[in-house]
Amino acid sequence: MNYSALNVEQHGAVAVISFNRASKANSLDEASWSELRTAMRWADDTPEIRAVVLQGEGKHFCSGIDLSMLMGVQARIKDECEGRMREKLRRLILDLQDCVTSLEACRKPVIAAIHGACLGGGLDIALAADFRFASSDAVFGVREVDVGMVADVGTLQRLPHVVGEGIAREMALTGRDVTADEAMSFRLVNRVVPDGDAVKAAALECATLIASKAPLAVRGTKEVLNYGRDHSVADGLNQVAGWNAAMLISDDIQKAGMAAMMKTRPVFRD
Repeated sequence: MNYSALNVEQHGAVAVISFNRASKANSLDEASWSELRTAMRWADDTPEIRAVVLQGEGKHFCSGIDLSMLMGVQARIKDECEGRMREKLRRLILDLQDCVTSLEACRKPVIAAIHGACLGGGLDIALAADFRFASSDAVFGVREVDVGMVADVGTLQRLPHVVGEGIAREMALTGRDVTADEAMSFRLVNRVVPDGDAVKAAALECATLIASKAPLAVRGTKEVLNYGRDHSVADGLNQVAGWNAAMLISDDIQKAGMAAMMKTRPVFRD
């Protein structure tokens, strides 16, 4: 499809999805949210895509929700009935949550390559990726408290799993900037590299490595990790037993075994 807020490219088996509103610091207008979900569903549905890199054009990854969109919410939900107005607002919030969750719902691993600002809604989205790389100039922040609202599309649910309760609460309650080095020490990001070009290159290199692995195993590993995060160890063990009972015996495992015996590199079907 034609995108207005994103740029979507295919590099081999990797989809590179870029926020493309550099003049607006990649703030999230209405199209940004819906196009992100569309792009993630395309990546999920396209067999030739095995991994995804999410990045930003220009000086920033994503500076959060476009204030004009935020200010326009009142007009969107206007109704003579108070109850129906509140119902519209709830449905709008749920829809934005679904746009963010599309990163998790995508069976292909998603790497967020972050440079510059990663604030508010941008952090919501980055946290829904499988993991994050950052440039040394990256800045992270839960900014919703500064505009008088509770973050409602994912940060408060995902951040504690990534950095722990204490750090998550500090970030959410203060709204302060977190530098790339702090983010690394908090385990918010996996690595820090010198600049925006370097972080995009590192993410693409890592995504290409993931794309070389057995696709069924990669997709299954993501699903099992996501399930295990939200369930007990016992539930997770039961779930992975069901997954492998269904998917273990595959062409992929036979090719991997044969390549190991022959000391060659396996080539898997999409």
